Amino acid sequence: ARRSCLPLSLRVSSALDRRPLRPAMSSGATAALAVVQFVEDLAGKQPTPGGGAAASVAAAIGAASGAMAAIYTTRKKDEEAQDEIHGTVAAKARKVAEALTAAAHQMVSIADADAAAYAELQATWKKDCTLSDEEKKAVQDRALAVPCDLLRLCHAQAEAVADFLPQCNPGIISDAKVALHLLAGAGRAAYQTVAVNNPPEELNKEMVKLVRELGAFEDVCMPRFE
Repeated sequence: ARRSCLPLSLRVSSALDRRPLRPAMSSGATAALAVVQFVEDLAGKQPTPGGGAAASVAAAIGAASGAMAAIYTTRKKDEEAQDEIHGTVAAKARKVAEALTAAAHQMVSIADADAAAYAELQATWKKDCTLSDEEKKAVQDRALAVPCDLLRLCHAQAEAVADFLPQCNPGIISDAKVALHLLAGAGRAAYQTVAVNNPPEELNKEMVKLVRELGAFEDVCMPRFE
């Protein structure tokens, strides 16, 4: 079998496992997959995992990268550097790292929520579906809520990384910038799933605003090109 000859046994959640500050491990099908196996499944001719799961995993990797950059900003000089809100830069960095790690686990879980929501939605398209119109609407609402939640989470964590960037350890700041790019990209990807689920006008306006702000956060770390 192809799977047995793959050299990479890294699990989707293993990047998060290195964190000294972390909640209980994510549970669910996506968290248990090797990265290469997840990629192969995504590339296969099957309904799930799909684009929603891809966005979720990309977001989780981005958040984990940001957490790494933050936890490496706990040097002696960071313990001595003052921060108006958190007391020291190191204290702020630990808080940022903890929040990003928790978010990364949540993002992995959202990948499974997306698969479950799509399977439920797909069932409503079958001729033998016995659900009422009201029940079908509830299924559609749940399918829409998943990418909306992911986009909001990407926005919140990207905002935190952008705010932390000026205080980040310069030796690892590129990893924080990677976090911003991945979170922004994952948020934009999540919006595509939002759009295909026909969001109400007000909800769509909220999502578009978040996408635009993600672009602004990402611009913070872009070099000036002539």
